[in-house]
Amino acid sequence: MIEDNIRVLRQAAMISSGNGYKVEKDWCVIAGNAELVDDMAYNAIASNHKIKILFREHVILNDGKLDKKFDFIMLYGNSLSLNQYKRDTKKRGGAYVQVSRRHLSKDPNLMVLVAPDNVIRETVSVLEKSRVSLAILQESQTTGFIDVEFNNEVRLPNFIKSALKPFYNANEVVLSAILLSVEKDSDISKVQSIATSNRIFVIDFKDIVTED
Repeated sequence: MIEDNIRVLRQAAMISSGNGYKVEKDWCVIAGNAELVDDMAYNAIASNHKIKILFREHVILNDGKLDKKFDFIMLYGNSLSLNQYKRDTKKRGGAYVQVSRRHLSKDPNLMVLVAPDNVIRETVSVLEKSRVSLAILQESQTTGFIDVEFNNEVRLPNFIKSALKPFYNANEVVLSAILLSVEKDSDISKVQSIATSNRIFVIDFKDIVTED
């Protein structure tokens, strides 16, 4: 935290000194509950175009008799401003990964995967066994729960569902977001196929086009 604050102050000083410093623009993905992502979206809208919302998703994963719900959002803009989003997200227990243009120049085949942690780990294991050469550059997890509710297949009165809900939410389901680098271009489609078949949301940076 102290190192982040020092870096922000140094960058701010460079900007204010007028010595030709160019503000960097990064991408970030924030995942968590709907309330967290709503607040991040509001902050982006109120940023006077410093931060753009590229997309936002509300996800409901059916798992037997349960629906597991979470939200995530992808933002693009001033890297100094995104540092505050990172601090706020971490403080509130959300998952956060950030991608810079330096990442893109070093690792052109970048993907962000968002899903329950156990599913992410199983998928990475399958990819490794399939001899896909990859590396996890960043990994972030929620410290709170994915919201869990009974779906319509469960024939119980609503008051009983409400009474049982805390029990299921107490069995923590960790949500993860990881930044993945794939070594070979030919393996990208394999990663996408295996990940999506496991109901993992994949953001391929080759598909991200941002106009400054």
